[in-house]
Amino acid sequence: MPSSSPDTTPPPFGRFFLPGPTEVRPAVLDAQARPMIGHRGAGIQTLIGSLQEGLRHVFRTERPVFISTSSATGMMEAGLRNGARARVLSLVNGAFSGRFSRIALACGFEMEVLEVPWGGHHEPEQVREKLQAGDFLGRPFDAVTVVHSETSTGALNDVEAIAAVVRDFPDTVTLVDSVSGVAGAPLHTDRAGFDFVLTGSQKAFALPPGLSFGVASERLMERSTVATRKGVYFDLMEFAGSMEKLQTPNTPAVSLFYALDEQLSSIAGEGGEGIEGRWARHLAMAEHCWRWVDRMREERGVALSILAGDVPHRSPTVTCVQLPEDRSGPAIVAAMKERGYVIGGGYGKLKDESIRIGHMGDHTVEETAELLDVLEEVLTE
Repeated sequence: MPSSSPDTTPPPFGRFFLPGPTEVRPAVLDAQARPMIGHRGAGIQTLIGSLQEGLRHVFRTERPVFISTSSATGMMEAGLRNGARARVLSLVNGAFSGRFSRIALACGFEMEVLEVPWGGHHEPEQVREKLQAGDFLGRPFDAVTVVHSETSTGALNDVEAIAAVVRDFPDTVTLVDSVSGVAGAPLHTDRAGFDFVLTGSQKAFALPPGLSFGVASERLMERSTVATRKGVYFDLMEFAGSMEKLQTPNTPAVSLFYALDEQLSSIAGEGGEGIEGRWARHLAMAEHCWRWVDRMREERGVALSILAGDVPHRSPTVTCVQLPEDRSGPAIVAAMKERGYVIGGGYGKLKDESIRIGHMGDHTVEETAELLDVLEEVLTE
């Protein structure tokens, strides 16, 4: 009698191109099977000490990198609750930057949106003009939220240039969501002077979901000391105090820490590609995808286009491909699944008219090329 149990045989690595969660290498998955250790003993201190070294390399910072057992949404809330005072300016150019603005409202702050079309990016001078004008009553903003790599559209904001503008307003802090940026797109935390930058484990880090990471400036930590809306779980003063002891303020996901340790060793350890090498590999995958879109349009007659604008403002981790009017995003995603590949559908209002390719994590240019060969078959059959 045939078994009714589902087939749990893992598919071959290199066929899962969702823009998060991303595919996880077997060695990283296996690392989670290490034995449990207490989270207040010497073992966890040794582990967190090792994690700090690797995380600082990835974030390009000398500051502590806070590790939270939560999704990146938690760190978004932490940045706002610890860093904002009353009025937040949210730079919105897609679904996830819009989500940052909604979190600000949910946390009880006054919020205004500076919005550009989906697929677009914010120019630093736009931000300067709005900060100079203030809110609808002319009052100053005390925090700016901005998304580095907008996962819904594949657009890339020049967050370093935007942060430089914000620094000209001494009472305003910059809060950066780099969920699909860190570990895949160049980001220099200390050089840029971000007040808070955050990411999640399930994007370019190529880890299982469940961890988020954040780096806070000294200025933001000073605000945290007097913040009145920060609650308990995301109190950055608690994170800082625990990190001084190489611990976490709450019970951590120890198994995910093991996976992170394995991945950081492959990035920053002896023989690893280093963060600059990882950035270069992500850009190479993205450029291959962009050239493929051009070739499909110019040589194969399939009217594809990239939603994000000029190359400097395209994310190296995710590409949103706009489809011809006679093609359906969900149908293409389904056809790719039948062939053993997973890609992302269009997000939100772009669901029917686009697809998204997550060329991030531990994928290679060769694997990306194989994916695109199959996608070409689907689009031309």
